[in-house]
Amino acid sequence: MSTQPNSIPHDDALLRDFRATRELTLALAAPLSDADATVQSMEDASPSKWHMAHTSWFFETFVLRDFVDGYEPFDEQFAFLFNSYYEAEGERHERCHRGMITRPSLDQVRDYRAHVDAAIGEHFYALPDEALTLVELGIHHEQQHQELFQTDILHLFSRNPTAPALWPAPRRLHEAPAPELRWIEGRSGVVDLGHDGGGFAYDCEGPRHQALLTPHALASRCVTNGEWKAFIADGGYSDPMLWLSDGWAWVQAEGIAAPLYWRQDDEGRWHQFGLDGLQPVDDAAPVCHISLYEADAYASWAGARLPTEAEWESAAQQLDASGGNQLDEAGGIRPAPAKGGDGPSQMFGDVWEWTGSAFRPYPGFKPAEGAVGEYNGKFMSGQFVLKGGSCASPRGHVRACYRNFFYPHQRWQFTGLRLAKDL
Repeated sequence: MSTQPNSIPHDDALLRDFRATRELTLALAAPLSDADATVQSMEDASPSKWHMAHTSWFFETFVLRDFVDGYEPFDEQFAFLFNSYYEAEGERHERCHRGMITRPSLDQVRDYRAHVDAAIGEHFYALPDEALTLVELGIHHEQQHQELFQTDILHLFSRNPTAPALWPAPRRLHEAPAPELRWIEGRSGVVDLGHDGGGFAYDCEGPRHQALLTPHALASRCVTNGEWKAFIADGGYSDPMLWLSDGWAWVQAEGIAAPLYWRQDDEGRWHQFGLDGLQPVDDAAPVCHISLYEADAYASWAGARLPTEAEWESAAQQLDASGGNQLDEAGGIRPAPAKGGDGPSQMFGDVWEWTGSAFRPYPGFKPAEGAVGEYNGKFMSGQFVLKGGSCASPRGHVRACYRNFFYPHQRWQFTGLRLAKDL
């Protein structure tokens, strides 16, 4: 993972952002027991304790080790345990076995975090610009892991038959229906896309380039749970004509019949498991925890298609990326119904929106040199782009050019869809 070049000032704002980010991670972890934080529910997910340690390893390795003379690592073994994908940093513990790291304990990981935080604070004003750029990168890296922290613990808790809530909260269903879906014509012709050079961005968001858009329209809001129920009732999961070939094979092999975390009781009522426990499905809220395969099948059923990344980004460029239902502090989170209005709603927050675009490099893309350049470029194979952030994305983390990416079968993230059509 790397950032576009940017001059980072030695000011208190960056240090405040660092400390606020680190404190939010601790707040997210506050309700967890050591056992909660250790278990790994599937290979795609990592234990909470691992997320907390890995983000600390990032700062310790790329900032403290490389730029602070005489710095002594907190524990020499942590470099092996908490490296993720960085081949340049040597061997690492296998991802599929992260749940076997019973030691260090959760409290020891908290001590590790405190040690790293204190060292960053002590040496912050003596760090060179290159190191400060890495501090900024590390903040955004940890924000990504804050979202993964929530989705991974949600998956873990969903495997518990007692359906425990991480943040118990009263549930209020929205009696009003979602705003009527409207079609909003998008820009056509040549448009400028990608990072424009102002502020932080990951390397894969650039360089700035042009794309040609043909006449099209985007839906004014995301597809809702109520609309998804109609898809289920109409046999959407059993009609092979709606599905991509790989998607149909996935549905058959995995026995998929509803979004992840949906459960139907004996009377046919749907409930959804979330970080606030098992709750009735809110028909007005956007559907989430669906794969690209499901999103594409629904779009076919609805007589529409998924937007391209370029169409989505062009529509979002003039909108406030800090708005919408995003993570502000630890607490019960769920996607919320659209509020309506003249323009497109829910472009930022609520659910990551699948696009029909493959995660591939933009023209002229070059990954940064060194270990931190490994993250994005080497994953540009077989994955699809999602846009807009979710209710689990820390506010201020996403922007119109932000490129999230997952494999088409994955759905443990807060993933949903917005329809598009040709004009």
